[in-house]
Amino acid sequence: MDDQEKEIPPHVLIFPYPAQGHVSPMLKLAELLCHAGLHVTFLVTHFTHRRLLRHGTVHSQLARYTGFRFETIPDGLPEDDPRSGDTVTELFRSFRVTAKPLLGELLRSDRARDSDSGRKPVSCIIADGIMSFAIDVAEEIGIPIIVFRTTAACNFWAYFCGTKLIEAGEIPFQGNDMDVPIKCVSGMDGFLRRRDLPSFYRGRDMADHDHLQILLRNTLQTTRARAMILNTFEDLEGSILAQARSLYPQIYAIGPLHAHLKYYSNDKGPANGILAWSGK
Repeated sequence: MDDQEKEIPPHVLIFPYPAQGHVSPMLKLAELLCHAGLHVTFLVTHFTHRRLLRHGTVHSQLARYTGFRFETIPDGLPEDDPRSGDTVTELFRSFRVTAKPLLGELLRSDRARDSDSGRKPVSCIIADGIMSFAIDVAEEIGIPIIVFRTTAACNFWAYFCGTKLIEAGEIPFQGNDMDVPIKCVSGMDGFLRRRDLPSFYRGRDMADHDHLQILLRNTLQTTRARAMILNTFEDLEGSILAQARSLYPQIYAIGPLHAHLKYYSNDKGPANGILAWSGK
């Protein structure tokens, strides 16, 4: 390896779920990693990319980072599909079937690129935490993967404990008293109430609720990743993070991302972790 190749930074692929609440924070994470000197490929759907071009300033904002680039793939749905509301479950299923083989093809092609392209092959993947199929692909190809849950720690932990809530009979629940305490989410048993849980925990047949089952299954699969990033911070959710780390030690609380970008911090902890997992 010559000196020029040694100077090329590690290359991270960031892969969000195609919804605004997932893409936006992962773009902020991408910008922080670019600040830290890493090369970043941001993989989004054609539909998402068109919306970013039409309604945002993302391209101009990220153009200053020579190591940043977009890659796009289809999501498998017709062009006129609204991709929202009642079609959320269809989007997830279609995206999983369509994106899984394409992600594998992209990563294999990336590894086969000419080494003098100015970019190293992808050495780490940061994938949305509700897309466990990305973990399957990473394991198959042999690339370290980190999952990013774009919500707070309490939200993640409530989903992680969802199966336990069902087994204990705490969900689904009936009636109008939304202040009944929820007892089976460790670390939150003193303050969590029915009203704090997602709306689809209410009065439904859990086994037949596709969207909930998808979220629960994919949340449990996150422990297969090398680590998890959460958009929160220790002083806010330290007690919940401690509960989650009892089962999943490698959790990085790096939020709030928008504040880090506004008052850019020199703490490159997540970037250093990526360097370590990349073997660099």
